Amino acid sequence: MTRVLVTGAGGAAGVAVIRALAQAGHHTIAVDADERAAGLCLATDGRVIPPASDAAFGDALTRVVEETGPEVLIGTVSEEIAALHDLRDRLADAGVATWLPPADAVAVCIDKWKFARVLRDAGIPSPVTALGNSHDVPGPWVVKPRFGRGSRDVYRVDDPMELAWACRRTPEPIVQTRATGREFTADVLVAHTGQIAACVPRWRVETKAGISTKGETFTDAAIDDVVARTVEAVGLRGVSNLQGFRDDDGVCVIEVNPRFSGGLPLALAAGADLVGQMLRGALDEPLQLERLRYRAGVRMTRFFDERFDG
Repeated sequence: MTRVLVTGAGGAAGVAVIRALAQAGHHTIAVDADERAAGLCLATDGRVIPPASDAAFGDALTRVVEETGPEVLIGTVSEEIAALHDLRDRLADAGVATWLPPADAVAVCIDKWKFARVLRDAGIPSPVTALGNSHDVPGPWVVKPRFGRGSRDVYRVDDPMELAWACRRTPEPIVQTRATGREFTADVLVAHTGQIAACVPRWRVETKAGISTKGETFTDAAIDDVVARTVEAVGLRGVSNLQGFRDDDGVCVIEVNPRFSGGLPLALAAGADLVGQMLRGALDEPLQLERLRYRAGVRMTRFFDERFDG
């Protein structure tokens, strides 16, 4: 049993990680800024702390570490990772291991404009992208925030007359040509050496609020190749998830999140022990590649569940 602190306990990724750790017999300590976050109820111990954007985040997280004694910290929110990097020395002094993606790679992933340019320079297929306007971007279009999460403030535009309206409504907008084909996510684990230890692609059959609610695992060598090229170009290590589209012409990469995905339960159900191996990597133990193999054709249907208190 390992004592593991999980941040972002209110998100789909945080809940999935807490459940996977608990199922494996580990002691889980969940933290979130929302006192009603679902993961706080599912963990062995739950604590409320300020968001990472709050100056009090570091001291609050350090207090939780002192009170609960975790051996490993797993962050599940991209926007928290920079703050966790700042806390690495304090965490290490307290005996807490981490396996955080490089700060430079996180900065690329969070900034959609910067990410698009990195892919372009590396020759990785991705949508034509412009910052703040639609100049030289063929339609139909997607307008989205340069910095944003999920499907918030994202507009699909078919009429050129609506582009200016969509850009005005979107904070720091980027405009992209809308990708075609089937949408997929690949759950990825990259070893400390840069080797791809696991790549589990799954079709996003149905999504709600940017989170996969129906999906199916599959295999595709072309996607494996593009994932490897993208990881190398961005410089990622540890866990991440890549989103894109696949059609008869090939693969188009949309974004990469430097964290576990909300659809993680499907990859776990297909046999890829991503959480357990991430834990081993944080503790500087060798990854067990045989435990990262997965089965294609595993389908997921997600539904609401409830917890009651009082």
